[in-house]
Amino acid sequence: MKMPKPLEDAFNAQVTMELGASISYLQMSAFFAAANLSGMSTWMRAQSAEEISHAHRFLDFVLDRGNPVVIGEVTPPVTAFNSPSDVFAASLEQERQVTLAIHNLYHLASEHGDLGSLPFLQEFISEQNEEEATVETILERMRMAGTDSGAILLLDSELGGRTRGPGLDG
Repeated sequence: MKMPKPLEDAFNAQVTMELGASISYLQMSAFFAAANLSGMSTWMRAQSAEEISHAHRFLDFVLDRGNPVVIGEVTPPVTAFNSPSDVFAASLEQERQVTLAIHNLYHLASEHGDLGSLPFLQEFISEQNEEEATVETILERMRMAGTDSGAILLLDSELGGRTRGPGLDG
């Protein structure tokens, strides 16, 4: 069953947002690679791949419902950061924005009585809870490390062990 036009537009905006998040995480990965923090770079690349996967899932959902997909313009990512903790702070803010957008989608689907969208979106609501908690923990540990290069390298090594995403893909 086709989604109403306002819901179709909102889902298409979510596809675009997920693609933008992927590009942003790829930029963050490049920042860490240039700083010789290969573990953090690996973590951000995995995050980028996870966001692409989310974009694909939203895109497929729209198509499966018989609606067209229209990918919008992606906002260029932030390219300059002052420190590793700044990168994770930006990551947390991005996750919060994605969470808000998914919550808004859920409310819109509810308002339109689109029961087919609710279970799909509920999975992403759960995923976002986990995403935010993960990044908050990393950011807090980064802040505790401060400028202690040994602590930062230890965290870098730990984050480099990530092989898959913490949520729907992992």
